Formats: sequence, C-alpha cells, structure tokens
Amino acid sequence: MHLGEIAARTPDRPAVIMAGSGRVITYRELNKESNRLAQLLHAEGLRPGDHIAFMLENHPLFLAVAWAAQRSGLYYTAVSSRLQADELTYIVDNCEAKAFISSAALTDVAVAIADRTPGVKLRLMLDGTAPGYASYEQAVAGHPAAPLAGECEGMDMLYSSGTTGRPKGVKPPLPLTPMGTPGPLYQLISFLFQPDGDSVYLSPAPLYHAAPLRYCLTFQRFGATIVVMEKFDPEQALAAIQAHGVTHGQWVPTMFIRLLKLPASTRAAYDTSSLKHAVHAAAPCPVPVKEQMIDWWGPIVHEYYAGTEGNCFVYAGPQDWLAHKGTVGKAILGEVHVCDEEGAELPPGEPGTLYFGGGPRFEYHNDEAKTSSSRDPWGHGWTTLGDIGYVDEDGFLYLTDRKSYMIISGGVNIYPQEAENLLAVHPKVADVAVFGVPDPEMGEQVKAVVQPMGEAGPELEQELIAYCREHLAHYKCPRSVDFRDELPRHPTGKLYKRLLKDEYWSNAAGA
Repeated sequence: MHLGEIAARTPDRPAVIMAGSGRVITYRELNKESNRLAQLLHAEGLRPGDHIAFMLENHPLFLAVAWAAQRSGLYYTAVSSRLQADELTYIVDNCEAKAFISSAALTDVAVAIADRTPGVKLRLMLDGTAPGYASYEQAVAGHPAAPLAGECEGMDMLYSSGTTGRPKGVKPPLPLTPMGTPGPLYQLISFLFQPDGDSVYLSPAPLYHAAPLRYCLTFQRFGATIVVMEKFDPEQALAAIQAHGVTHGQWVPTMFIRLLKLPASTRAAYDTSSLKHAVHAAAPCPVPVKEQMIDWWGPIVHEYYAGTEGNCFVYAGPQDWLAHKGTVGKAILGEVHVCDEEGAELPPGEPGTLYFGGGPRFEYHNDEAKTSSSRDPWGHGWTTLGDIGYVDEDGFLYLTDRKSYMIISGGVNIYPQEAENLLAVHPKVADVAVFGVPDPEMGEQVKAVVQPMGEAGPELEQELIAYCREHLAHYKCPRSVDFRDELPRHPTGKLYKRLLKDEYWSNAAGA
C-alpha cells in the first residue's frame, strides 16, 4: 500500500505512538513529514540510487526519516545509536552517504564525525542544533508536503559486522518500482500474520536493527499503528500491550526471559488478551522459555530464522513448533541445503553448513571478497550466513551452531574481532582472544582472555575494559577479562579460540 493512500483514508489514525512519552504521529503527519524531507533531499541533489544515513534513538520521527528515503528511491542506512565516533565515521563514509541526520540526544558523537565525513553534503539535527548541523525542523519546513514526482521504492542498506572486524553493508538490489509496490516481506507478513488497518504492532527493540525497522515500515503499509518503546522494560511492555490493545509484536528471547522473571502477581496484573501474534527471532530461544511463553500467552508464539542479508526466511508456527520443539521451522523463502565441506548434501539429522538457494540476491558493499565468501564454492548459486544446522525427517530446520565466533547477546549480534583487534595493540597485552561465554539472561556475554605483558590483576582488568569502552560501543566490549600465561596457538600463529571457548561452555554445562 502507498503511504499517501493510507493517510488520505485514515488521516487521524495513529501511525506511531511512543510508549513512554505518549507522543502520537498520525498518518497525516507521517505522510507530510516524509514528503517534506523527500522534497528537501531532492532539492539538495539526491536522486534514486544515492545514499543517506541516520543515527537516532527511538525517536518519534525515526520512521518518517526512513519513509522519506524509501519513497525517494534512495538507499538508507540506519546506524546504531550506541556507536562511538570511529565506528560511526567508518559506516557513514563506507556507505557513501550524501546526507546524515541525527538528534540533539546524540550531539557528542554526531559533532565528533562532522569534520571526518567530507562526503556528507547535508547534515541535519532533530530537536536542536550543533556545530556542523542545520536544524532539521527549519530545513524541512520550507519544503512542500506534496509527494515527489515519479516516486519510486528505495531500500535499506544495513550493516552486519564481519569476523574481520569492520562492519559490512548488506546491499540488496534497488527496486526502483513505483511507490506502493508490494515487496517480498509485505507478502510474507500478509500471509503469516494477517495485519490490517486495525492492527497495533509493538516494537520493543531499537529501530535501527533490521527486523524492527523493516517490520514497522511494512506494518504501516497495512495502515497499522506502531507502538514504539523508547527502551525495553518488561513491565512497561505489558503495560503497553494492555493500554494500546497490541495485536502483534516482535521480540528476542532475552525479552521473553525478562518477562518471565517478573513476579507472578505483576504478570497477572496486565491484560494481554489482545495479542494475536507474538513473533520472535534474532537468537535461538531455549525450549523451556518458549514453552512457558506459550503457556502464558497461548499458542500465538511464532518464530523465524533469517538474516539482514534477506537470502532466506525459515518459519515455525506455534503448532509446528510444539510438534518439533527446538526447530526454527521450514523454509518458505529460499530452499535449505545442508552441506559438508565438499559440497555433498547431508541426510536428515546430520549437521552441516546451511546454504540457501532460490532466495533474493545481495552483496556486501565494496567487499567482493566477503560477497564471494557468502556464495557456495561449487557453482550452485547458493548463499550462506555461515550457520550450522540440520533438518529432520519432516524437513524442519534446527540450528546447532552460529557463525564461527559471533556472539548473540540479548538478540544483538556481536563480532568479537573488533574488541580483539583493539586489545591486541594495548601496550600491556601480549596476546588476546575474545569470544562469547554463557549468560543466563542475555544468552551470551563478551569475554576476553589475555596473555599480559607483565603483572595481571583486577586493576588491569578494569583498565582493559575501560580502554575498549573508549573506542567501541559498550555492548561490544568485554564484561570481564581472564588472564593466562599463554594462549593456545598453532606454530603458524593460528589461534585455537575454539579450545578456549569450549572450556567455558563445558564448565557452564557441568555447573
């Protein structure tokens, strides 16, 4: 559906409700705001295929900014609001953004990159101004609220970190179809979750992540209301469900765990009967956790496995999951191939690398090597996210491992190479390995094991953690540091990180 058509039909329906502040953006306002920004971007010389980036907290106008790019035929990169200046500079430069938008709440890091991103020609700030930035509100106010002539569909280009340390932009083909043309995600959501203009979708996660951003925009194509939590809190999520009659929501397993840890009296105090579909993804969900959620909310818990790359979509409805506990479902976009190292497809029950054929194409922006590594080496044209799994006799997929050393903490993907590379150059570090260790609430937490140059102890541990936090988003940094006399390395220099990681996981399993 076209945003303008929805605004014409239901102009006063809330398009966005901020769960904390209560601020409402109607469809009339969302349509006008995105049109004005689209007109401004066009006046500044941006044309279909060009790129913008924006770094915002869960802001009332976050989705308006995304819609402006979407309806202008642009690529747009929503950047984590938790990044430090070096990380943000790299992404803004790498995606070749011609415009960058931030907010007064993120002034410090926004100002820090202003002189380091010369490719950006237009810098706007919401809710205030800062050196190098014009007022967003004043800039868009001078432009008409009418749609651009020849509106066409744009596309997000979001960043997924690689094990080499630098994040990579996942660049799908630009549609450039007439604005309002249904895409694959619209069709999937329509089929699986049946939203309509009366639906209310709760988004409890940061909007810069792929799933929240894409699902919010897609639900708005149905005319649904999006309830955005400024920050996740389990009891406030229940309050939002009750207050707004939420029908749909998307979660990560850590959120389920935190909901289940609420006192029984607190959980019982809120009416969640409006919920029709509770969707979860991003990380494996422990079977007991999902069982408890189904006991609480009923058989409305849906699961999918996919990636930012968009090359597959594997889905498990509640009844299928109850009959195949632990599965992530069956592929409904891209067929699954479980292969050994030689490319032979493996029988049911035997784990191997997961490849997907027949799905949408993608590339990693300006990284031919990483793009090539995501393709199967046997010429089938299959693509992989690097995960390990198997299928059962009924064709249901189970994940048994993740991308080599990726850490999933609270549903957020963390690649340890960035912290490892940073610590490796610290003058008091002789050798270092960073990996994920078990965490009962978050799933995993970041651990560093360090071979020190000299004496080690609590003071050095805190110094190294603080050093990481100066240069990286805090969620990427080690929560703790252990010290060893020597790390396990092959004579060629290869680090046997798996040996270290297995120690921690084995110890946790035996605890």
